[in-house]
Amino acid sequence: MSHLSAAARARTGLLRPLRAPLCALTLATLLAACAMPTHPDSAAPAPDPYNPAAVQLLDDTSWELTSWLNADGTQRAIPHGDNGEPIKLALSTDSGIRRASGFSGCNRYMGTYAIKNGLLSFGPLAGTRMACPNTLGGQLETAYLDALAHVDKTGVQMREPQQLQIVTTSGATLTFTHRSP
Repeated sequence: MSHLSAAARARTGLLRPLRAPLCALTLATLLAACAMPTHPDSAAPAPDPYNPAAVQLLDDTSWELTSWLNADGTQRAIPHGDNGEPIKLALSTDSGIRRASGFSGCNRYMGTYAIKNGLLSFGPLAGTRMACPNTLGGQLETAYLDALAHVDKTGVQMREPQQLQIVTTSGATLTFTHRSP
């Protein structure tokens, strides 16, 4: 014998056919509430890994020139110096002054740099005046220092491999890879 009154059994009997759909509806509502919301930018393209805003992170970093793409799409050879030293760019903030320095294929160079509105730019660069027996290093040095004097765009990829790209006003793209100081 059941402990329910006739009225309670009647009410339960009326709800029994609705029990399964009601449970399914409740479960669906709970699952929908737990779903991740869609951000309005989710359909936007992936961000450019060469982020101009990341240029602010360049202070106190060192870079090695690893690629030079001319404006016409051809690759420029990047020889090392006579001693095997690669072309380097170091950006430091010692003494509160932004200083650029490095090796340009034959000589060492130094000067100042600035970062403004996502653009890395260089002040006048001075260099040592060693004779360059390696003509490729000497030719590249002149073009390299000229490229640093005519920066049009700058971008930084902070994901591995960390890279710095400098696009010159003539359309050449110099790519540097991060190196430990």
